[in-house]
Amino acid sequence: MTKLVYFAWVRERIGVPEEEVALPPEIETVHDLLRWLKGRGEEYAFALAHEDVIRVALDREHTDHDAKLAGAREVALFPPMTGG
Repeated sequence: MTKLVYFAWVRERIGVPEEEVALPPEIETVHDLLRWLKGRGEEYAFALAHEDVIRVALDREHTDHDAKLAGAREVALFPPMTGG
């Protein structure tokens, strides 16, 4: 099982702060995961409609959408961060 954690408006749009999922074997990268999640329902499709702006961390390490999921226990999805 993989723990998915959602932050800020991603969490608000999906409707849950986190969940445990069994990923199908064909889900190998972050990009694959985002496409799979969008197929899970309208709320996921809405939250991830512009997946290019979604930031990702695998086991608390920021990564890009080409990163392999193999071995990751936690995947965090969040919108762009601003600072100053």
